[in-house]
Amino acid sequence: MRTTIRLDDDLLAEVKLLAARSGTSMTAVIEEALRETLARRREAGERDQVRLTTVPGRGLQPGVDLDDTAALLALMEGSPGSS
Repeated sequence: MRTTIRLDDDLLAEVKLLAARSGTSMTAVIEEALRETLARRREAGERDQVRLTTVPGRGLQPGVDLDDTAALLALMEGSPGSS
């Protein structure tokens, strides 16, 4: 089947280069990329839903920075000087 698509110029250049290096057509390169992407999405959709266990509590404590892993580790281990 023939169809027309619009590609970013840089992406098209990469496709042309890959096709030339691999000795295949641009169509073959694009088809392979689409097949891989669609297969990955199908696999992702088939995964089991993850259930997270939660516990009651008071939520995030004042002064806790979730981006500071060292401080979080110290807090969880009960190290002196932790919040």
